[in-house]
Amino acid sequence: MSSKIPPPVANGLTAAPKDPEKERKKAEKTQKYNEKKAKAKAANAQATQGPSKTMTKKVKQDSSKDEPLPPYIEKTPPGEKKILQSLNDPHHINYIPKVVESGWYDWWEKEGFFKPEFGLDGKVKEQGYFVIPEPPPNVTGALHMGHALPNALQDSLIRWNRMRGLTTLWLPGCDHAGISTQTVVEKMLMRREGKTRYDLGRKALVERIWAWKEEYHSNINGVLRRMGGSFDWTREAFTMNPTFSAAVTETFVTLHEEGLIYRANRLVNWCTALNTTLSNLEVDNLELNGRTMLDIPGYNKKIEFGVMTHFLYQIEGSEETIEVATTRPETMLGDTGIAVHPKDERYKHLVGKCATHPFLERRIPIVADEYADPEKGTGAVKITPAHDFNDFEVGRRNGLEFINILDDVGTLNENAGDFRGIKRFDARYKIIEALKVKGLYVKWEGNEMKVPRCQKSKDVIEPIMKPQWWLKMKDGLAPAAIKAVRDGEIKIRPESAEKNYYSWMENINDWCLSRQLWWGHQAPAYFINIEGESGDESDGELWVTGRTEEAAKEKAKAKFPDKEFTLTRDPDVFDTWFSAGLWPFATLGWPNKTHDLETLYPTSVLETGWDILFFWVARMIMFGIKMTGQVPFREVYCHSLVRDSDGRKMSKSLGNVIDPLDVMEGITLSSLHEKLETGNLDPTEVERARKTQKSAFPDGIPECGADALRFSLVNYTTGGGDINFDIKVMQGYRKFCNKIYQATKYVLGKLDSSFIPQKLPIKTGRESLAELWILHKLNTAAADIHTAFAQREFSQATSITYQYWYNHLCDVYIENSKAIIQNGTTSEQESAKQTLYTALEGGLTMIHPFMPFLSEELWQRLPRRPEDETPSIVIAAYPQYNAELDDRDSEEAYELIMSVAKGIRSLAAEYFIKDSAIAHIQLFTPSALSTCKSEIASIKSLSGKAMLGDAAISILSATDSKPAGCVVQSVSASAAVYLLVKGRIDIDAEIKKGKEKLAAAQEGLEKKRKMVGGEGWEKMREDAQEAERRKLANAEQEVQVLEGSVEQFERLRLE
Repeated sequence: MSSKIPPPVANGLTAAPKDPEKERKKAEKTQKYNEKKAKAKAANAQATQGPSKTMTKKVKQDSSKDEPLPPYIEKTPPGEKKILQSLNDPHHINYIPKVVESGWYDWWEKEGFFKPEFGLDGKVKEQGYFVIPEPPPNVTGALHMGHALPNALQDSLIRWNRMRGLTTLWLPGCDHAGISTQTVVEKMLMRREGKTRYDLGRKALVERIWAWKEEYHSNINGVLRRMGGSFDWTREAFTMNPTFSAAVTETFVTLHEEGLIYRANRLVNWCTALNTTLSNLEVDNLELNGRTMLDIPGYNKKIEFGVMTHFLYQIEGSEETIEVATTRPETMLGDTGIAVHPKDERYKHLVGKCATHPFLERRIPIVADEYADPEKGTGAVKITPAHDFNDFEVGRRNGLEFINILDDVGTLNENAGDFRGIKRFDARYKIIEALKVKGLYVKWEGNEMKVPRCQKSKDVIEPIMKPQWWLKMKDGLAPAAIKAVRDGEIKIRPESAEKNYYSWMENINDWCLSRQLWWGHQAPAYFINIEGESGDESDGELWVTGRTEEAAKEKAKAKFPDKEFTLTRDPDVFDTWFSAGLWPFATLGWPNKTHDLETLYPTSVLETGWDILFFWVARMIMFGIKMTGQVPFREVYCHSLVRDSDGRKMSKSLGNVIDPLDVMEGITLSSLHEKLETGNLDPTEVERARKTQKSAFPDGIPECGADALRFSLVNYTTGGGDINFDIKVMQGYRKFCNKIYQATKYVLGKLDSSFIPQKLPIKTGRESLAELWILHKLNTAAADIHTAFAQREFSQATSITYQYWYNHLCDVYIENSKAIIQNGTTSEQESAKQTLYTALEGGLTMIHPFMPFLSEELWQRLPRRPEDETPSIVIAAYPQYNAELDDRDSEEAYELIMSVAKGIRSLAAEYFIKDSAIAHIQLFTPSALSTCKSEIASIKSLSGKAMLGDAAISILSATDSKPAGCVVQSVSASAAVYLLVKGRIDIDAEIKKGKEKLAAAQEGLEKKRKMVGGEGWEKMREDAQEAERRKLANAEQEVQVLEGSVEQFERLRLE
């Protein structure tokens, strides 16, 4: 079975591959048929003087159907079990997502179905436990499809394991998202009040952010509930609540005491717009092919990048000069060295000498260092140790001076001489002009380069020296984390993500923990101000850490027992990922030894996007092993990223970010536009976003419901590349929901009040072939879904479910059962109903992890089996494989019946025979003959409208002569279908068509003959060889049947 469901088309069915030639001929026939109908209609219109009373009445009836329903009002009090309305109620006649999905969630939550179940001894259930800590969404705003995808996947896993009887916990929570949240609130503050954070002060700004958090936190949880997420909300966590903050403090203090966290003045990524340090992972490198003008925050005009500027330094005491080049001319004010390669003959005589700075009273040593590449540029490299990461290392190796020329907002400081007070990129142009005045400017040229930009502000990052807190990685936490994955304690899926993990971890640098923000966990670190002394904040010996300020004071006393001092707390907060790295165990109560921590840790799966594998996952592994002595989870599953239908990354400024609520509940285009106005987008971005929305959703977004949304997202997940989101796919699966709804309504209509299901879903011994077949299909689907879930083949799991519901239960078994329930004996009717019940019950529990609302709504309407007091499908048993229901023989026999019926339908459609068809079925094996003889009623039931009226089916053995006046279709090596067409078709045209089919079949036969026994045959597996032999037999039979058909038409022409 394919692991991917074919895309739904307009009617909710699945598209199949089409033969172009066959489609062309079919279109020609359809056109001729429509032309005949049009002529007949025209003739009838001429003979009719006006619409009949019946027609007028019908039009009125039809128009009444188009009248909109009044708004649906849920009658169930919140938290109470839903009051089920009659399926004949106007709101329940057809599937309406908002009607089906209302009223359930509050009851599920109130009843505690989402809480983990423990035994009387307080331990997890015998089947084990399954725990997922939800990757906490940021409290920065509304959720989008990038959040909906992992939530759909995680809830499917949680619900599946809960129904398997495991102790399950899906632990919810939110992240304070330091930079993101503070940035959003600061932007809002500026737009609405024209104020900065400094106008408010730290305390007032933090209060504003807490208020923002409360509002958006509530909105986020509302969406998660609306999607049906089975979270245990009683355990909800937040990274800034007191218990979590205690975990952060404990981690920092412990690691500092062990020497793994240290204080150092080193280069950091500085964002002048946000006034904070950033990690490498929070910096985007924009690749430029040459000269490019970019918009930079704080500048009214575009700034030039992608240009290499060449200029000269004068050698001290000489007329000689040395040419250097840079893409950042302003940094020359911080130059303290010039590097040349030790073997570069051009500059050997200059090594040890100095150049003079043209604008500052500074001597610039010329040093020999292998960092300089003789083949690149002039071979001489200007060195700015305090503003470039490579230059920093050169400076340390050669003892160069480290001079910072920038303040925190990107303005040149006192070390820049006459350029002091000028903004860095304005200074760029002024320096070039000043070099020209002094005759030191050489040229500029286009240059490929990467421009580091802040992900949040889009400012250009400046490397600046800052005293910060650092955590040792390569010589600290990383080795144990690498070993845990390599030894198999943690499995990372897919394999490509695991390879990326090793690549990053094995080349990891120490982690800068400090952030110059106000929203976040303030470092529990204190600077010791010794009376009468001036201390250096980069000196780690003058710092102490403590779980409380009193504890820190005791440490300071022990360090300096004879000194008077005061303590000043570090104003910086931690990188958000520092606290997020504690998520799997801090949410369970660590550092306290709680019941949850002792019974539910390590957690089972961490499901997240591959894009935060390093941001978050690697850090959780490092912290988990270090702080708890155990891995934080056993498995990491990295899902794909959600992009728009054109493959673009979703962005608010592009207008292609999709709110899950809008998909679930529907929204007009004008309302989509209105939502843009309430955000923080600039007016230019709003206009661009409006255009995108108009192009992507010209009619708005139709109501699809939570179940269709969830099913679609899970089906998208193949473990491969990124996902291109398409609202039409959601609409297709909404129609699939309706298929399930209508099928269940039909079954419920056949189960009267006297019907009592069997105690167990097992065979009675009275089942028909069709019943044995559907029970086998249910059984097989259950086994295959368990395998798919276990292997994290999410798309495969939805495909199996879809195939069972659509192709097996709805299109085949329910159709077959109609004739039995209507015309069968009492015993046959009862057996068919019992099987219908079992097949439907199994189908609803099977689809529940993907579609929780629809499955609950319909399952609650089913009568319960005797002694079954299960209150909700949420905690019902998932279908399990039962060897007694496995019946390969019945499967093969019934699929022969279906193939025969399909052959009859196909021939009837091809030759426009609408009813009273005369069909013959010729069987070539004893088992096939026996099967079809006993299943005439089923064949007739499945053969469509052509079998209405005076239709008839006869069974022929292999020795019977071929029926005259018929067209034929080969079903398999064991069966062929004949349809009487004499007197109803153009014989000559059919002979031509038959010969074309025969030629194609003969060509296919030759290919199969070359395959069987041909080159590479002996290397094929035995099962593959057997499959090819069957194909050959079927091809031989098809040729034989078509040859007979052509002969029959030839005889027909002579009759």
